[in-house]
Amino acid sequence: MPANTPPKVKLPFEVWALVAGGFTVALGYGVVAPAIPQFALEFGVSTFAASAIVSAFALMRLIGAPLGGWFVSRFGERATYTTGILIVAASTGAAAFAMNYPQFLILRGLGGLGSAMFTIAATALLVEASPPQGRARVASVNAAGFLLGGLLGPVLGGVVAGFGLRAPFVFYFFTLVAAAIVVTIALRSKHALPRTAVGSGPVGEELLLRDALRIPTYRSLLLSVFAFGWTSFGVRVSLIPIFVAVVFAGDATTAAWVLAAYAAGNAIFIFPAGRWSDSIGRTPLLSTGLAVLAAAFLAFPFAGSLWVAMAIMVVAGAGSALANPGHQAVLADVLGPRRGGMVVSTYSMSSDLGGVLGPLIAGAIVDFAGFGWAFGLTAALLAAAAVGWLATAKRTAALTKG
Repeated sequence: MPANTPPKVKLPFEVWALVAGGFTVALGYGVVAPAIPQFALEFGVSTFAASAIVSAFALMRLIGAPLGGWFVSRFGERATYTTGILIVAASTGAAAFAMNYPQFLILRGLGGLGSAMFTIAATALLVEASPPQGRARVASVNAAGFLLGGLLGPVLGGVVAGFGLRAPFVFYFFTLVAAAIVVTIALRSKHALPRTAVGSGPVGEELLLRDALRIPTYRSLLLSVFAFGWTSFGVRVSLIPIFVAVVFAGDATTAAWVLAAYAAGNAIFIFPAGRWSDSIGRTPLLSTGLAVLAAAFLAFPFAGSLWVAMAIMVVAGAGSALANPGHQAVLADVLGPRRGGMVVSTYSMSSDLGGVLGPLIAGAIVDFAGFGWAFGLTAALLAAAAVGWLATAKRTAALTKG
């Protein structure tokens, strides 16, 4: 590690409150997610219609992102966080009592709108609360909280679902309300979190989206989170289970083990990756992580056995962990001491867009040309993002130093 490594920075209490809120949300979502399509099937609809419930949520997140950015700029991060999470809570609680499929579809769509608002506000709050020398570490701690909640949620969900398919929705309602209470109380004494970054412009000044788009590092960030969303939130959860079923004749349990291998690689490196990004620099971690992820997805369709596939996914998870904290840290570097609701929402929307388009386009490629081409395109996007970070390395380093 370099001799000029900055001293370890104590993270503010507000960061831990936001991480706790994120963990609670992820835990509740992990409980309810497996029940969503099964509950939809209870209304006698097709498998496609049941799957559309998940797509409706994702689509409304995408559509709601600009609204979330405007809401942050107009009313502030705390109000947007609380409003968004309560919208998800209300829609989820009401979904437990849905009497037909259209009601269920509309309520899940409203939940996606609230989710967009909550996510954008939570990201903005974490950016504000992050010390300049600990921005990537904050991102890694937050990612670890979501990862842990996502891993524990399905385990707890199996117990909750024993009380009926409506029970997970009720459980998620209470976890969302708990998250809203935790964060609201933790930030109750502050009109806005203090910005500790050193940068141009007075505290509270708004960074407009058009100005952010003139910054090469921000443009690299949008490409990077799009490729990351395409891969981690899209192709990974859609094509890999299909590949396991087609190539290895595996069932849902087998696919879960392959995805768990990805989570294991992620868990091993997520904490040190945040520290390394703050000490070594954003570009080395982002470019290396994306390159490792690209190599893993390029190799995956050539896995000759299930064990090899799992080993490749461990490597992919490690690459994901190396890159992930740097994204939020770079967003904080770009904003500096300024606010930027639309800047944050565009960042979030780029990731969501990748997550929506990835399964659709890659799935179509599988039908016409096979798995190799689909995973190859995914690897190419990741490689392009890695090159983008190398091309803006000097500018990114300058932003990090303030």
